[in-house]
Amino acid sequence: MERFSIENAPRFEQHYDEDGFLKKLRHIASQVGRKVLYPALQLYFLLQAKDVPVKAKTIIIGALGYLILPTDMVPDFIPALGFTDDLTALMVALRTLNKHLTPDINARAKEQTDKLLKQ
Repeated sequence: MERFSIENAPRFEQHYDEDGFLKKLRHIASQVGRKVLYPALQLYFLLQAKDVPVKAKTIIIGALGYLILPTDMVPDFIPALGFTDDLTALMVALRTLNKHLTPDINARAKEQTDKLLKQ
């Protein structure tokens, strides 16, 4: 499995679907905590924004698809390391798309992160 990058983001698009993403977040919330949940949700809400260009949405879908994929560069079941590559993919996407983030998107991501961590 190859590592996520902006250039190969479209290769991971096939692994993304909204239901799968939300199910995965609920499943891993207590394992990964705020460090992974918040950037994943920032990207999720950014994906829903109407004024985000198609190229940006491709990067988002690729990064979220990489998160859903259980057999990526570092398999998710490995304690303490399993989500490090996923976090890297999320952060690379966020760094690239930072100019599209709004206070509303950040607030929605924070609210949903808090909700998931209380379950």
